[in-house]
Amino acid sequence: MADARADALTGARVLVTGGAGFIGSNFVRMALARWPSVHVHVLDALTYAGNQKNLERVVDPSRLSFQHGDIRDPKAVALAMEGATHVVNFAAESMVDRSIDDPGSFVMTDVYGAFVLLEEAQRRNITRFIQISTAEVYGEILGDPATEESPLLPRNPYSASKAGADRLAYAYHATYGLPVVITRCSNNYGPYQYPEKLIPLFVTNALDDEMLPVYGSGKNLRDWIHVDDHCSAIATLLEANGVDGETFNIGAGNELDVLTITSAILAHTKKPATLIRHVEDRPGHDRRYALESGKLTAKTGWWLAGMVARGLSINAILPPIALSGSGSHDGDEQNPARSVAGSVKITPFSLSGFGSCAPTPVSGRASKSTSFS
Repeated sequence: MADARADALTGARVLVTGGAGFIGSNFVRMALARWPSVHVHVLDALTYAGNQKNLERVVDPSRLSFQHGDIRDPKAVALAMEGATHVVNFAAESMVDRSIDDPGSFVMTDVYGAFVLLEEAQRRNITRFIQISTAEVYGEILGDPATEESPLLPRNPYSASKAGADRLAYAYHATYGLPVVITRCSNNYGPYQYPEKLIPLFVTNALDDEMLPVYGSGKNLRDWIHVDDHCSAIATLLEANGVDGETFNIGAGNELDVLTITSAILAHTKKPATLIRHVEDRPGHDRRYALESGKLTAKTGWWLAGMVARGLSINAILPPIALSGSGSHDGDEQNPARSVAGSVKITPFSLSGFGSCAPTPVSGRASKSTSFS
């Protein structure tokens, strides 16, 4: 299997946009380890959630190149795509709260940026273009999990902009024959996640005895998937035959609400429940996201190896390096305000449906913002 995977992209040059952010940098590390002859070129604007330090721990730095640039800039995109055989577009504005305050920037990056990439891709001999979408394009799911055939009913400017890019990418396949694959993934957790998201925010706040801000009742349900599983699904789709023009859900089937996760974090950091602070719910807060991912497994054989191995543990969540500065577009929003001093050793925890992993020293930066998605 390993040899077959390596052969699938022999000599390829993969352009990864947003590759200095959370999911993008995890994908870069996986790609360089999975495909020994592949060169990865990262294009990243290095806005608040991206950091070149996220790319330091790779198996072969000689096969990695970096370009500071914006996907909305046609000249930067043309330069980045020189010699590329494959494109994976992680770059996006992705914080729901920020999209409510500044929807225009989401339209420009998520939709127009995707347009610039698609235009350049169709001018070149790109073998496959993967557009990273999101489960949120389906909107609030209160019944059966969404399939790829479910209607798109986004309920906030972020998910609407992602839906626009999602359908624009498909249009470039249908109209121009561009070999596009679209993925819609559920909520990710894991290392290098910018600490504005629920899990790393609450872990770092708890460690510093800061309040854990819970929107509304805290009963909002999300399906949690380890970032390694998301990345392995994308890698599998880069290797697969017969998937051009297709859309694939990527989910874990592990639904947990905010209060369940919050309680587990407090229990295993040995912090009191009095740190929980219920705050006013945000407008249009979707109560549940849920995905049916059977199509991906049936077509490719992909499965949840990362989550089985690592679980939803503190050590699987906190980054192994300090996060600081600006970021690329595959994280969410928060003010980088403080750091977790020194190295902290914490007993791992597991939630229903997840495993655990051995404790190791971790360190990182966090934020005091009440924003998370």
